[in-house]
Amino acid sequence: MTPAPRVLFVTGPGGDGTSTVAAATAHAASRAGTATLLLSAEPPARLAALLGAPPPVWPAVRRAATGPSAARIDPAADFRAAVLAGQRHARPFLDALGADALDDDELTELPGARDLALLHAVRTAHDAGDHALVVVDLPPYADALRLLALPEQLRRYLRRLLPPERQSARALRPFLAQLVGLPMPADGLYGTAARWDEALGALERVVTGPRAAVRLVIDPGPRSATALDAARAGLALHGLALDAVVANRLLPADSPDPRWTARAARQRAVLAALDLPVPLAELPLLDGEPGPDDLTGAAVPPPYDEAVRPAPVLEDRLAAEGLLIWRLPLPGAAREEVGLVRRGDELLVTTGPFRRALPLPSALRRCTVAGAALTAPGELAVRFAPDPARWPAPRGAGEREG
Repeated sequence: MTPAPRVLFVTGPGGDGTSTVAAATAHAASRAGTATLLLSAEPPARLAALLGAPPPVWPAVRRAATGPSAARIDPAADFRAAVLAGQRHARPFLDALGADALDDDELTELPGARDLALLHAVRTAHDAGDHALVVVDLPPYADALRLLALPEQLRRYLRRLLPPERQSARALRPFLAQLVGLPMPADGLYGTAARWDEALGALERVVTGPRAAVRLVIDPGPRSATALDAARAGLALHGLALDAVVANRLLPADSPDPRWTARAARQRAVLAALDLPVPLAELPLLDGEPGPDDLTGAAVPPPYDEAVRPAPVLEDRLAAEGLLIWRLPLPGAAREEVGLVRRGDELLVTTGPFRRALPLPSALRRCTVAGAALTAPGELAVRFAPDPARWPAPRGAGEREG
């Protein structure tokens, strides 16, 4: 059985050369013998400079004789196609209302269309299986991580609004509607919600599955080092794997210009201070705008076989301290930017601009939060104390002695 394609998302602080590194990574993988597809939403002129010619709009693909295949994601075209397809599907209903159909040339994309177009392209490229690797050039890391977290968040909202378990109460709906005085959702609504949930679940598995990872790009400096910490914390919070960090635009230390020498020293100092669990690749500053020849010879590695995906760990300290400790990895998180709220059977965790609702393990649902602390190295330790009203009594407790 042919394994599912690997997906590598490339992002970083805005302006640090993410698109260049994404294209160079696709070239490196292609040179290593991997059938590779590069997806990007960059403007045509930018992609033409990187690749030698502008790639076609997805789902069309430019298949090069050498090097990776490539396609450009056009959010506006994707949005128009989706709206027109929806109109065709709903045509009988619209005709019954006397509604005028929208024409292609009057449709303009709405906010969020870029995110949806990117996710749709990744899912269809993955499912097509025409390439062993899909490299995705993403927007800056804050937007990129929110994008990758979107399928899980939408599933959570959907299940809160239309819980699947209520579908089983189909026979009781007339009675319940009469009891509460409100109409109950129809079978069609639950059926649509189930299909959406299935589609979002499939997309979530593509984004967060074992064959997906993120590669971070930085132009070493104080700003990028801070952004790298925030990005690593966000990746860990959302359960996304980190493949590598690429230090881009490195200056030679032996430059005759003292200004470049000082900047090169600062870059090296930033890199020396990094404590990374993944490989650090280095890419020198290229002369002018990088082109196809530069990318072909760039020292950017193809995706690594293993990526680091930190996972929460539940530690049992009941016997010694009467506590359970839930250790949540947050490498690079700043103490003042970490937040924690318990809501029902979920723990809402915030680090910087990122937030995630984490379902509590079954044991912790019967506990109360007793405190939390951000400890080294980059871990949020949340202490839980058993709730006597919900925790099972010790074996033999309450039994009469003979």
